[in-house]
Amino acid sequence: MAVPLLYAVLSGFKSTDELSRNPFGLPEHWLTGNYTGILDSGAFWRLVGNSTLIAVGTTVLVVAVSALAAFSFARFAFRGREVLFTVFTMGLMFPFAVAALPLFLLLRSLDLLDNPLGVILPQAAYALPMTIIILRGFFREIPGELEEAATLDGCSAFGFFWRVLLPMARPALGTVSVLAVVTSWNNFFLPLLVFTDSTWWTLPIGVQQFQGQYSADYARVFAYLVLAMVPALAFYSVAERQLVGGLTAGATKG
Repeated sequence: MAVPLLYAVLSGFKSTDELSRNPFGLPEHWLTGNYTGILDSGAFWRLVGNSTLIAVGTTVLVVAVSALAAFSFARFAFRGREVLFTVFTMGLMFPFAVAALPLFLLLRSLDLLDNPLGVILPQAAYALPMTIIILRGFFREIPGELEEAATLDGCSAFGFFWRVLLPMARPALGTVSVLAVVTSWNNFFLPLLVFTDSTWWTLPIGVQQFQGQYSADYARVFAYLVLAMVPALAFYSVAERQLVGGLTAGATKG
């Protein structure tokens, strides 16, 4: 896994001519211009800002809605609960490409094209099934005695959810947050479908456009790819402990 990343990083420090002559060796002359030229570009930072805004908005929305839904599925008994939960899980069976055309028509009728909400809302909707499944499993592991004690202390159902359940569910919330951020950051098809104005383009679209613009300058393209990966890699490296902890929570007892 590290070899392609290392190859891309080293290639960004070469000229295109040197990359053609010496594709696998170390750079003869370490050229930083490929990287600094991109970092000095305001267009690159606009793409980073757009991707960050959309990723944060998607994550906040999907975690908030999924936590409430998972709490209802895990802690309340009502008629049709399992049927409704099955309907949510069926959302995992439908790829985004199947709904691309009707989604585009719906967003156009709602005047959400070239609007970040046109990406945030569908992304959150598609992330709901997996997020609800993860959070429901975690919420069901919380002992019922805690809820009974909170009720005896005068805590309402929402008070138990807000004051007790959510603090205890931090590993699971961290897991679904990381998944939502990374999925949103790497999403290419939906922003391409929604945004025609380059003002709202995200990094994956920027990578495609940059590659088309500098198709013959391979070294600069490698530098752009590396810089586009850095924010996601940095976020994942910081949140890795939370992600692993959330995935392994409840795996053992005692």
